Amino acid sequence: MAAFLIPGSGSGPSGPRALTSDEASRLAITRFRNYEARGRSVTITVPGAAGGLTVTASLDYRGKLGYGVVHGTGRDASSDGLIEWTATAVYVHPMANAPEHAPASPPRTGWYSRPLRSSGSALDSSLTIALSLGSDRPDNAQLLSQNGAAWWGRDQVNGHPVDIMTGPSSPDRAGTAGNVRYWIGSDGTMYRTRVGVASETQPVVIDFDTRKYVPVTPVPGVTPAR
Repeated sequence: MAAFLIPGSGSGPSGPRALTSDEASRLAITRFRNYEARGRSVTITVPGAAGGLTVTASLDYRGKLGYGVVHGTGRDASSDGLIEWTATAVYVHPMANAPEHAPASPPRTGWYSRPLRSSGSALDSSLTIALSLGSDRPDNAQLLSQNGAAWWGRDQVNGHPVDIMTGPSSPDRAGTAGNVRYWIGSDGTMYRTRVGVASETQPVVIDFDTRKYVPVTPVPGVTPAR
């Protein structure tokens, strides 16, 4: 995973220090937990110098597909509307008065598609990162520890006690910089992820389980990866 080191707001003892074997095991399975769950609901906070974006969405980690609604924050509503995306394409449905949450059944018309950009777009980098947080197999816990993964502290996310950990450095992932910081529960469940993107000075923040997960329905032209 690509990663970005960001000072945390956790309470209690603070790191960094090497992971214990239990912590390494939980970090190794955290993306697999998302895949096991089939899908998660998320709120993605996308930074921007001219105002940010908030994407309230569901992620299908089996089909590698996201669907939700975009709202501008501190900017006009020109980017507001529904959004669906895969690892390679983005589908947008502009709306003058976008709802708080995307409808469970997306409209069948009014969609515009474009390739998902690998760099230069904080939104597209955020969408790519969100989909990459699921994997059909656990990572290698021993390699995580050997390659620089670390424990940074403890915190709570929406009432869930978590450990804050960073993954090993992976500078080759386009559009990102540094190390990912994860907020992980005692069973390996991921509750928050922060990642720096190369095009912005502020990190992308992805919060999980911010509402009930709604299965993602493909819009015309989208084929889930099964």
